[in-house]
Parts: sequence; structure tokens; C-alpha cells
Amino acid sequence: MKILVNGLLIDREEAAVDIEDRGYQFGDGVYEVIRVYNGVLFGLHEHIERLFRSAAEIGITLPYTAEDAEWDLQKLVQENKLTDGGVYIQTTRGKAPRKHQYDKGLEPQTTAYTFSVKKPENEQKQGAAAITAEDKRWLRCDIKSLNLLYNVMIKQKAYEAGAYEAVLIRDGAVTEGTSSNVYAVINGVVRTHPANELILNGITRVKILELINQNGIQLKETPLTEEELRQADEIFISSTTAELIPIVTLDGKPVGSGAPGPVAKKLQEAFQASIQQEIRIQS
Repeated sequence: MKILVNGLLIDREEAAVDIEDRGYQFGDGVYEVIRVYNGVLFGLHEHIERLFRSAAEIGITLPYTAEDAEWDLQKLVQENKLTDGGVYIQTTRGKAPRKHQYDKGLEPQTTAYTFSVKKPENEQKQGAAAITAEDKRWLRCDIKSLNLLYNVMIKQKAYEAGAYEAVLIRDGAVTEGTSSNVYAVINGVVRTHPANELILNGITRVKILELINQNGIQLKETPLTEEELRQADEIFISSTTAELIPIVTLDGKPVGSGAPGPVAKKLQEAFQASIQQEIRIQS
């Protein structure tokens, strides 16, 4: 398998991270995960655009253009003969003697690799369980940074509780999941947190909002209260690797009828159609 390191394709066995890389020591960097369907990087342009935005927000000037990044990732997928799976790309601020502050002029380090993805078909069809947890993350969740420790802690809590995801709540308002965006259907209206500093504006989220509008479903990007979430007719989540998954139990109690609802099912079908459309366009 080949790994992309600073624009060069090398064997995985040759890839290494410097002990004083700031990504390794401080989580000082940004990343993206991109889904691959039939050899096509889904939403590639949008993912790379967000990578550049995240980097700019933390003061990293990426040493390549968006076009270069897209081309390199396409080469990586082709070289590894990846049909269905994903690509992980990250850029750190670079290597330097360990101290919190940093000198200007560090050379950012970029790595990328491909991986397989097991599509969560059972959860997509049958629905999944979720728990709730307090959102204690930092206040710049719009930046897709490498700092994911609290997300990891709460995701593990969900896993140990037999749940697929944890829905985060900050000051009484539902924000998002540990690795997903969250939606609720109340009286036929889809509600989801607006895209601001308290959530990551997921690429899949953006696509789903487009599909909601295209299918004549009412949408309100306004924060849900915890009480509204618990009384919702439907809850569903979305992410690059999960796509769209209905949540049928929350903290052990059924959501709505306790089965995937009609809005989630309709959007699942529309999302799958959008994937096929992009494959046809890119192929």
C-alpha cells in the first residue's frame, strides 16, 4: 500500500512521523476524511475546501493548492486500487523543539492514506441506539482539528453502553454527535443546529440539507432543546462514513415509534441517489 507524504507516494513501511512533530505532541493540525465510492472521492472539492479553511483558522498556510491536493488524493486512490473505502488526510504545523508557542516558517507536514469502510447497513436499515452527554468540548468545533480527546472519551462511553453514538448537549441545547451531525423531526419539520462555531458543518450535512429542500421537507436550522429531542418523532445522524443513520432509542427509551421514520428513509434514498449521480459525473 502507498502512503502520501508531502506530495510523494511512498510505501507504507517507509512512512514515519518525527518525534517532535507538533501534530504528534500537541494535536496541532487539521484533517479530513473522504468517502470513496466506485473509485470516486465523494465531495472531494468540498472536503479540501474545508481543510484549507480549518488550516487558515489555526494559522497554518498549506504548502500546496487545492487542485494539487485533489490530484494527489486521486492518484493515491488509483495507486492503491481502492474501489470502496475512504481517504484520511492531515496536515500538521510541522516539527520543532517542543514548546507551546511556535516560530514562523515551520514546514507543514502532510500525510494521507486509504482505508476500507464497512458500510453500517444494519444500522441504516434497522436504526441505532444513542445516549446523551454534556458537550464539554472547546468552543471552535467548526475547525476540524486533530484535538478529539473529549470526542473519544464520550464515544467510548457510548460504545460501552451498547450505543452507536452520543448526542452532545451544551447549556440545554443539542449541538451534534461525537463524530456526526444530529437532526430531529418534529411535526414534519427537520430541526438541526445551525452551522456556527459550536458544530462542524459536515460535508454530508450540507448535502442532506440540500436534499431536504429538494424533496419539499420543511427545515429549520435552530437549536433543539433537550426536551424537544426526547419528544421528537424521529432522530437521525449523518457523517462521511455513517452516511445517514436513524436513531431509534435514546438513553434506552424509544424514539417515536422505535423504528426508522419516513423522513429518514426518504432522505436515505435521496442520498444514495446523489452518490450514484456523482459517480456517473466523475466516471
